[in-house]
Amino acid sequence: MKKRLRHHARRVRLVIYAETLFDAREHLFTFLGAFTGLAAIGLLSRYLFGPQDTLLLVGSFGASAVLIYGAINSPLAQPRNLLGGHVLSAFIGVTVYKLVGQELWLAAALAVSLSIVAMQITKTLHPPGGATALIANVGSAQIKALGYGYVLMPVLAGVVILLLVALVFNNISPTRQYPLNRHWYKIWRRYARQNPPGV
Repeated sequence: MKKRLRHHARRVRLVIYAETLFDAREHLFTFLGAFTGLAAIGLLSRYLFGPQDTLLLVGSFGASAVLIYGAINSPLAQPRNLLGGHVLSAFIGVTVYKLVGQELWLAAALAVSLSIVAMQITKTLHPPGGATALIANVGSAQIKALGYGYVLMPVLAGVVILLLVALVFNNISPTRQYPLNRHWYKIWRRYARQNPPGV
């Protein structure tokens, strides 16, 4: 019995040790990617709208940065999820605001819940997408005034910047690979071949 307990204790120590290893190179690329992605969006915002405005820095981009720079192997961090989740949720958020925006509690709840279901149906689940939908309803007057423009700028423009930076910084190191599926962009071509228009 003692021998068995010692064996289990060794195994637990090994797991704890492996889980707490500090990989300086991994953390460096995470930092550089997140910093560069968000800084690029911030600088673009400053260039387009002036130093006092952060219109392009949507709060949900911070959560996306955690996923696409810090948890790059997560299915929720893949390009399809990043792009589809944000854009779909932004569109739903704006639509809900236009329909029931006068009842903020209802608009907020509807926007997030409909976005989650839409992301599940389209296989683009990206948790920060829920925040993107919520921001369309509870964000500043400036965000709300954008209407459907919110979908293109700041949301689509911001996620494209985050994705381009992720494709660079997550592939510099030989120990990192992003996205998991190297041919993710071909999915759309294959779909178009299988479903030609007018058929």
